[in-house]
Order: sequence, then structure tokens, then C-alpha cells
Amino acid sequence: MRAGSVYRGWSVATGCFLGILVLFGVSYSFGVFLTPIQRDLGLSRAGVSLVFSLQTLVLYTVATLLGIAADRYGVRRMLAFGTIAFSLGIVLTVFAQSFSTLLLAYGIVTAIGLSAIYVVSYATVPRWFERRRGLASGLATSGLGVGMVAIPFAAEVLIDRFTWQHALLIIAACSAIALVVATLLIRDSPAGTDADLSKEFPAGIPEETPFDPARYRTELWALVTSKRFLLIFVGWTGLFTTIYVVFVHIVAHATELGVGERTGVLVLAVIGLTTAIARVLVGALSDRVGRFRTFVVCALVMSLSTLSLAVIDSRLGLFVFAVVFGIVYGGNGALLSPLTADLFGRANPNAVFGLVSLSFAVSGLFAPWGAGVIYDLQGAYTLAFVLSGALGIFGSGLVVLAGRHPATPR
Repeated sequence: MRAGSVYRGWSVATGCFLGILVLFGVSYSFGVFLTPIQRDLGLSRAGVSLVFSLQTLVLYTVATLLGIAADRYGVRRMLAFGTIAFSLGIVLTVFAQSFSTLLLAYGIVTAIGLSAIYVVSYATVPRWFERRRGLASGLATSGLGVGMVAIPFAAEVLIDRFTWQHALLIIAACSAIALVVATLLIRDSPAGTDADLSKEFPAGIPEETPFDPARYRTELWALVTSKRFLLIFVGWTGLFTTIYVVFVHIVAHATELGVGERTGVLVLAVIGLTTAIARVLVGALSDRVGRFRTFVVCALVMSLSTLSLAVIDSRLGLFVFAVVFGIVYGGNGALLSPLTADLFGRANPNAVFGLVSLSFAVSGLFAPWGAGVIYDLQGAYTLAFVLSGALGIFGSGLVVLAGRHPATPR
């Protein structure tokens, strides 16, 4: 690398930024599509919520298999596959005329594409950074916040102007273009490149060995049977119920409070804008004060803020919640892949991150659907916010315990 030129890792981080922007911008805009889909297909609130729950389950369950494939065949091929599957799933969703077709198209096919995008976009950055791992991951994952601001607003405007089907097609077309650019920017690892690694890896980059299926299986088995992994898995399952309840139901909750659907969309936008900024700032701060400690503090505050939704009943209260939640969610989101690398090492990064992400599948399956059931039974989300906040506090405690257990030998 020429003196004074930009480190190649930042191009990789930019590609991951685009992937994460598409992934979560599309996924978390589901709340905007919830009511028109429910109306057009004649479904219950819990029924439409189940579509999102299934998508989340498939996204994070398949991530393990796609992570293994990415480690073996390369991240660029996996991202290209994800782009094709995502686009096909959206097209099928647009033509869905029944609940079962909607489940297949959006809940399974689209989810498989998003899963490939997820694994590549999150697991690749830590391989290119060590000294500034928190900052680089914060910059990449800030795409989530940008996507949350841009895509739900675009969806709302497009739905008002056209139909939800046309809105989804337009968003998918723009997303596919962004993913093509991301594919061109992303590379597997700095090993074997001409990049100057001395500043980022002062002790040198660990040597990467050829893919060995037997060794690979042994390492992954040691990982999933370790106490540290089990504690992180259960802890993250509880902690991230808060995210799924908030993002899927906050628009509908704002409408039920009488402050309007537009307020709910604005709340999502404030969370997105705040989390985009927080991911960069908190990510950089965590490199100095400790990534694990920062993650735990953010987790506790995120859980407590979700609990507060049970008593918030005003527009102002919702916006205050959005700012606080956005900051701490940003801190958590920025540190997901760095913390995974810190706790379990850099070997087999895509598969390891996919395995840990199975915890999101569990919370993503039950949390949105459960909140929808509570609303259908009680006509309010109060109990859903209380339960998800309490589970978040419990999960945060398990994460603390995980930090006290030794790392899995690698």
C-alpha cells in the first residue's frame, strides 16, 4: 500500500455499511407495511406479526449454514447469492394473495437472502481490524440507523402515493443496486493483500490455514458446547426480545395511544438516526474503555427503557424513549461482531457469528408474535413491554457471567 493511501479495510467497512443498511432498513420497515398488508389480506395483527417472526427465525437459523459456506467459498459469492435470493423473495411477496404465500415469499425466501447479507456484512469487518475494531464496526453497522431513517419514510411516502406492493418493489430495486456495489467493495481478509497492516495489527495478522472440514467441525463443536457460548446465547435471546417488540409494534402502539401512525414512524426514524450516530461514537469509545463493559451497560439501559414504554403515554415521552433507546441500541449493535471476535477468536468468523446469531432467531420468532397475541387478547401492549424489558435485564446478567468464563480453546 502506498504511503498516505487509505487502508483497504475502510472500503470493506463501506461495503458492509451498504449491506447492513439494506438488511435492517428493509426488515425494520415491516411495521410500516403491517397495517396495509393486514387490511388487504384480511389477517389478524398476530398473523401478520408471525410473518416477521418467521423471517427472523429463518434469517438467523440459516445464518449458521451460510456462514460455513462463506468461510469455505468466500464472502463475495455469498453476498451475490444473498442479493439474488432477496430480490426473488420480494417479487414473490408482491404477488402474494394468501397468508401461506406471504409466509413462503417474505418469511422464507426473502429471509434467506437477508441471512447471507447479514453474515457477510457483520462478520467480515473484524477480520480487517484489530486496533480500531470497535470504530470500524460502528461505522459499518451505522448503516442500520441510516436504513431505519430512510427506508421506513420512503415506504410510507410510496404507500401513500401508490400501493404497498409498488412501494416494496421500488425499495427492493434500489436495495439490489446498493448490494451490487457492496459486493464489489468487500473482500474476505487482508491476508495476501498489499495492504499495510502494521498500524492495525501491531503484533502481526494471525496466519490463516487452508479450509479443513475435520478441523472446522472440531472447532465449532468446542465452541457450541462451551459455557461461555451457552451463556451468551441465552443472554442474547433474552436481551434482544426488546428490539423485536419495539421495532415491529412501536408504530401500531403509537396509533393506539392516539398520537398517530406518523408519530410511530418518526419514533423509528429518531431511533435510527440516534443509533447511526451512537454506533460510531460508542464503537470508538469502546476501544478505549473496554468493549465488553460498554456492551453490558448499553444492554441494561436498553432493557430499562423498554420497560418504560409500559407507562409512557405521550408523544414527547415516545421521542425521549427513542433517543435513549437509539443510543444504547447503537452501542449494542456496534459491538456485536467485535464482541464475538473478542470472546471466541478470529477463526471461522462467519460460522461463529452465525452460530451466536441463532439466539436472535429464538427471540425474533417469539417476541413479535407474542406481543401481537398480547395485544389481541388485551387490546394494549403494556404487558408485552414489561415482559420484554424483564427478559432483557435477565439476559444482560447472563452476558456478565459469560465474561467471567474462560474462552474456548482455539
